[in-house]
Amino acid sequence: MRELLDQDYSAVVLDRNKLPEGLRKHPRSGNLSEVRADLLDAATLHVTLRKYEPKAVVHLAGDISVGESVENPAKYYNNNLGNGINLLNAMMAHGVKYFVFSSTAAVYGVPHTIPIPEEHQTDPINPYGRTKCMLERILGDYDSAYGMRSISLRYFNAAGADPSGELGEAHDPETHLVPLVLQVPLGRRERVEVFGTDYPTADGTCVRDYIHVTDLSAAHVLALEALLGGCRSDAFNLGNGQGHSVMEVIHTAEKVTGRAIKVVNSPRRAGDTSVLVASSRRIVERLGWKPKYGDLDTIIRTAWAWHSKNGGVVG
Repeated sequence: MRELLDQDYSAVVLDRNKLPEGLRKHPRSGNLSEVRADLLDAATLHVTLRKYEPKAVVHLAGDISVGESVENPAKYYNNNLGNGINLLNAMMAHGVKYFVFSSTAAVYGVPHTIPIPEEHQTDPINPYGRTKCMLERILGDYDSAYGMRSISLRYFNAAGADPSGELGEAHDPETHLVPLVLQVPLGRRERVEVFGTDYPTADGTCVRDYIHVTDLSAAHVLALEALLGGCRSDAFNLGNGQGHSVMEVIHTAEKVTGRAIKVVNSPRRAGDTSVLVASSRRIVERLGWKPKYGDLDTIIRTAWAWHSKNGGVVG
């Protein structure tokens, strides 16, 4: 959203939660309207689309925990898939034809090649990945039948914080690795739990591709502009092409914070894949995406700057 405002777009945010204070203080916050509602609320969704007449929708809402999706798949099918369909149908009713979708690397399942290209088969191994994969396929059908063009952005592991220090990542409850790790030196958590130390990786822990949230945001604006400029529907990976294990993240956080981080080893979680690393060549070549914050040290430094300033508290 900050990226849209920086480029002088007008936007309407429909969300259950209030806007972050950093967005409210943005110099172009006058370009931003806020609707407090849930995608389950079809009436408010239709009223909002009728009132503001948007040209496009960027869909970021959804539940994102792999482990929770295995334990409570109904929540994920209802929210990620059911509410996503509600949104698409409302868009169709109001003639909104462009859709940028927040998808995930989890659509690939267990990869056969590393780094993973977009042409890799999609075979998700958990309900979270399945809901995203299903909605991607629905988008293909809506394009064929109704001419709704879409770009699905398959996130690898989003992390870091706005370099200005105004916006950062915190959840309640927290489920993302980098914020969880940083809560230990902040004194908000005694230790960090590592799920699985017997994966076929260099140190036995899962390997992931971490992408800075600022680079992620820039990709959304490029996708939006591509659709408005006549781009066909497509899917793009968003990652840096570099894999880092859970223990590498912890050791980097210790270096950045200058503090020891206590670790406890636990069994693997259901639905986790050992290695997920992106090939992002397609978005670089087709949309001109150029990541600015590609190394793990920088990603964690920006996260630590925000968390140490704000205590890692949602607000």
